[in-house]
Amino acid sequence: MSFGRKIYDGDFTGRNTSIAERGSTVGNKSKTVRHATPKRTKKASFSLISNVKLSEIDPEKDRYLITYADVITLLLGLFIILYTISNIDIKKYDKIKYAFENSFSSRSRKIIDLNTKSGDLIVTPVDELRNHLRQLITENDYGKVIKLEENEHGIIIHILDEILFASGSADLNKNSLQMLNKIASLLNKIPNEIRIEGHTDNVPINTSSFPSNWHLSVMRALNTAYYLINNENLKAERVSIVGNSEYKPIASNETASGRAQNRRVDIVIVREQK
Repeated sequence: MSFGRKIYDGDFTGRNTSIAERGSTVGNKSKTVRHATPKRTKKASFSLISNVKLSEIDPEKDRYLITYADVITLLLGLFIILYTISNIDIKKYDKIKYAFENSFSSRSRKIIDLNTKSGDLIVTPVDELRNHLRQLITENDYGKVIKLEENEHGIIIHILDEILFASGSADLNKNSLQMLNKIASLLNKIPNEIRIEGHTDNVPINTSSFPSNWHLSVMRALNTAYYLINNENLKAERVSIVGNSEYKPIASNETASGRAQNRRVDIVIVREQK
């Protein structure tokens, strides 16, 4: 008995079949046994594909995308800010400009906010203004006729009527003009609104010019404001006028000295409200 074995690695066309054929003469029959090449398991195949895909991703190579995204975000924020401030409020700009000018000057840099409750932010060199007013009062011996007060409304300059007006009159004395000129030079350096208030004592007045203390207080405030606007270049849009008659005293009306203090004109550097 003879056995023969032939192994064919490929056919004449170069096709690799990897099939082993066995021939046998037993029973005059030829038997061919084919053995297939072992196939790769699915797990091995998946691992190979997965390794290939992961190798195509290079974290170091794509790291620039993080920086690029940050730059785009910052640029977006910048453009939003530029758009927001594109509409300039001239009034607010002047106030900010004034604050910066005084902050970097060689004079006192201490400033306080007169608008701590609400409204537009107004930063004013109040300490500097107060010092100048005190210096003006001291140098010109105005201590008996000008008083300073600071409250929630701002700074109030109380000017007694004896230096401004004759008794029962609303016409400014010539001697008072120089004093108003010096006060106006300080008022023109600040952006705050100015309120001129007229006050009287509780002694009634009834003349052809002034039928009541209301008339007298309003006319005194009006004439003071007119002088500051027309002669001292105080901007009219910053000025308001109030007549309070006898109803806002700062001293008792029971004494002559108290009534003298109540007869006054107040220049109020006010805090702006919305």
